[in-house]
Amino acid sequence: MKILVICQYYYPENFIITKFAEQFVKDGYEVHILTGKPNYGYGYILPAYKNINEEIINGVNVHRVNIIPRKNSRFSIINNYLSFWKLSKKWVSKTKIKFDCVYSMSLSPVTICSAGNLYSKKHDVPHIIHCLDLWPESVLVTKAVKEKSLTYKALYHWSRSIYKNSSKILVSSPSFVEYFDKVLRLPTDDISFVPQSSLIEDSDIIPYEYGKGTHILYCGNLGLIQLIPLITAAMDKLRDQDIYFHIIGMGPMTDFLINDIRERRLGDKVIYHGPIIAKHAASYFKNADAIYISLKGEGSVGRTIPSKLQMSMAFGRPIIGVLKGDGRDVISASGGGFLAEENSDSVRDAIMAIHNLTPKEKERLGALNRRYYETHFSLREVTSLIEKNFTK
Repeated sequence: MKILVICQYYYPENFIITKFAEQFVKDGYEVHILTGKPNYGYGYILPAYKNINEEIINGVNVHRVNIIPRKNSRFSIINNYLSFWKLSKKWVSKTKIKFDCVYSMSLSPVTICSAGNLYSKKHDVPHIIHCLDLWPESVLVTKAVKEKSLTYKALYHWSRSIYKNSSKILVSSPSFVEYFDKVLRLPTDDISFVPQSSLIEDSDIIPYEYGKGTHILYCGNLGLIQLIPLITAAMDKLRDQDIYFHIIGMGPMTDFLINDIRERRLGDKVIYHGPIIAKHAASYFKNADAIYISLKGEGSVGRTIPSKLQMSMAFGRPIIGVLKGDGRDVISASGGGFLAEENSDSVRDAIMAIHNLTPKEKERLGALNRRYYETHFSLREVTSLIEKNFTK
């Protein structure tokens, strides 16, 4: 069976789609990925890829379109999105390759999936959208646009049309179904829950040596909805304890974080490591006393399962979760951590709860998370769920 996978991002960019596509190959499918030239996180097309349009990586046939690179400005990001939307549709309209099924991974923006609908309609094959990011809800949560604006209304109708014209939708959080029903007003009969897996399930990298004391790790986007100010506010209350908070990542709240650490004089307690690629960040996961995961509990996005939750569980570490909805339910079901509310006192108490555990108790909580991950979120489990939809 020949599968066309569509996603704007692919190796060497660090996204789970690469692991999915390679697992499909291992499972006997002929896999082609339509993607852009790598630029995410760099601000430019990687020089080695400027003249590469076709290649084979670990059995996956990779077709790259020459998109406009993503930089920091909003104008640049919009052009980046629109260039893939335009060029991916151009590619599928011209390709002579016959596919049996199209699978699109819907990250931001949902327009990634437009080419899949075009190929599906032209060749009468199913198009499966795997929705990992809700549109247009995401632009509201990040305050990129206002709900009553003409821009939002245009994005709403565009997003709804893309979802509506697909054959089947897979959602990465159960609460997404309600959004499709109540907000997008679309039928939910062909919507199924298929979670994300972890970009890194385990690693042979030597664990980062934290030293004495209790060490909490946050690794991920420093965005507006990740409640970054709670970290420094909680640690300010714990400055006399032998507790250290390590932060890896970057985003809109990076400058705030750096300034707040300095103003509160927490430089010896809150250690900002900057952005680190996933395979190297794995060393920080392996022996952290706990991993901190936070998401502002507003709207449909605030009730989702954050992708970093799966990675944390994969490494078998205790978790501190400032989460609502589906993410909170997962931690409750695994029994492998502590839940906190969206205030610094509650976060402080959760950190202290970890601090007061014995090493054996921490290992027990981590083992519960690892067991839950293997049952529900492992790469083998998730790709198997996806593949069941290829033949329907």
